[in-house]
Amino acid sequence: MFQSIILSLALPLLIGLLYFEKKESVKGLLSVKPLLSSLFVVLAFLQIQENSTYNHLILTGLILSLVGDICLIFFFHKKVFTAGLVAFLAGHVMYTMAFSGLGEVGELMITVGVIFILISIIIFMRLNSHLGNMKGPILAYIIFITAMVVGAGSLWNHSALDITGRSLVLVGGILFYASDIFVARHRFVQKEFLNRAIGLPLYYTAQFMIAFSTGYL
Repeated sequence: MFQSIILSLALPLLIGLLYFEKKESVKGLLSVKPLLSSLFVVLAFLQIQENSTYNHLILTGLILSLVGDICLIFFFHKKVFTAGLVAFLAGHVMYTMAFSGLGEVGELMITVGVIFILISIIIFMRLNSHLGNMKGPILAYIIFITAMVVGAGSLWNHSALDITGRSLVLVGGILFYASDIFVARHRFVQKEFLNRAIGLPLYYTAQFMIAFSTGYL
């Protein structure tokens, strides 16, 4: 029941977020984005039924993502943007530990690893000339988000776990990775609303899927 209520609140907030992104209204974003991001934290908190390491790590990662979301409202401010980057990086560490802690080495993990490592190398090479002194932090971020997706692949290999939970993690991890491509494009390559229009729905879908996984794993 509460899941439906949260999702019914999230959709209009996401539409409002996209509207204020289009208008480039910082005040508007501050009125919507923290509330929207807090919903995936609340969802995970209400779904947790036992004090497992997985649940604690995911909840911590979601909270760090909330902090990162607030910081990225000020994407034009380098120090605040970097703080948001650090918060998301720490969140990815939490997700990676959570996924890998339940994961197993297997064919899908290896396949996902090879594919996303290659994609990450290509992305970094494409961004390299645009990064300036942000090269180190961005490289670290790419390494950790790639590790997060590989961790999601390893969790899928644990066939004894609930298939719904495994699917939520795998798809959520991949969508999160995809959303960050548009964040990087917006910040370092070409600032345009299209990045937000595609990236934000991918991002929030990913976060809600990861939050939902706490009810199954």
